[in-house]
Amino acid sequence: MDRIIVSIVMGSDSDLPVMQQAAEMLDLFDVGYEIDIVSAHRTPEKLFEFASNAHKRGIVVIIAGAGGAAHLPGMVAAISPLPVIGVPIKSGNSIDGWDSILSILQMPGGVPVATVALNGAKNAGILAAQIVSVMNNSVQSKILQYKQELKEQVITKSKNLNT
Repeated sequence: MDRIIVSIVMGSDSDLPVMQQAAEMLDLFDVGYEIDIVSAHRTPEKLFEFASNAHKRGIVVIIAGAGGAAHLPGMVAAISPLPVIGVPIKSGNSIDGWDSILSILQMPGGVPVATVALNGAKNAGILAAQIVSVMNNSVQSKILQYKQELKEQVITKSKNLNT
């Protein structure tokens, strides 16, 4: 891992078990990242500072996870010029996660947030690495290898099922 180029943020430490999956995927692809708690509702000043300056610090992709009303990904996207990947999280005060999904997915025109599945931080990590791979051949090679391994796993499982 060279330098930090992906930022993983979440609204609460209760989101860490889900968001850790994004970090694990970035580790797999040797993509440098930072991880922090930035609450849209409890620390709006920190959110504004983070989103305003991430690109100035060399960050190229932001993964933002939040549960409940899930304003963090959208607010980061409203402020930052960087691509934002939103991870809706099923939290304790959630309506089966639908509130988080819709809060992140239904962004107004002009403020896009790429949204993964409920608790889908693994895919957010992969997507962030794929974005990074556009400018990094080493990361792209690791992604190609990962996809080949997925293919081989399915072929093996299919053979085992039919023998």
